[in-house]
Amino acid sequence: MSIKNHWEKIYVEKKPNEVSWTQEVPDTTINFFNKFNLDRSSPIIDVGGGESKFVDYLIEKGYFNISILDISGNAISRVKERLGENSKKINWIITDINDFNPKIKYSFWHDRALFHFLTEKKQIERYTKIVNSFAENFLVGTFSKSGPLKCSGLDIKQYDQDSLEKLFGFGNLMMNDHEYINHITPFETNQNFIFCSFSSKKKNI
Repeated sequence: MSIKNHWEKIYVEKKPNEVSWTQEVPDTTINFFNKFNLDRSSPIIDVGGGESKFVDYLIEKGYFNISILDISGNAISRVKERLGENSKKINWIITDINDFNPKIKYSFWHDRALFHFLTEKKQIERYTKIVNSFAENFLVGTFSKSGPLKCSGLDIKQYDQDSLEKLFGFGNLMMNDHEYINHITPFETNQNFIFCSFSSKKKNI
């Protein structure tokens, strides 16, 4: 089964309370995001957005230049249904992150639980280069060295502060801060994440 078909199947068969990554309120993302103090018109992208409710928060706070990227059209359809009329305010991008070619620079690039699914060296190198070229501020939340070894039946890669700083903290970006978080899944298991934020070296906060 292809990666796309794998995720399409997940979003047909599983409800939000049946997948480990569900968060009713993405508090950690919101706390990091607010530190950037971005204008409401700032271009923002959430890659691997799935059914994340970060977009709900952004809309509520008046941000209006929002893009959501996911490989699964079924995931996007479910979010559109949840948002109703507000879904028309969003730029929806259905593509594999490995095929994504940004056309603009984003003031904030958000990635919670996508990066650890990139397990091949060429995929990781391509992604880190694109983020460095097209993100002024970047937040990644990924499985830590104490986190799971698999997710949704797929192998993942684990990270710590040093490995993330080495991968992303070159060229345009510099690490601001990091935090280890225990995510409690809907079925009450623990998944340890590391969140790292980066900003352009020209405007490091």
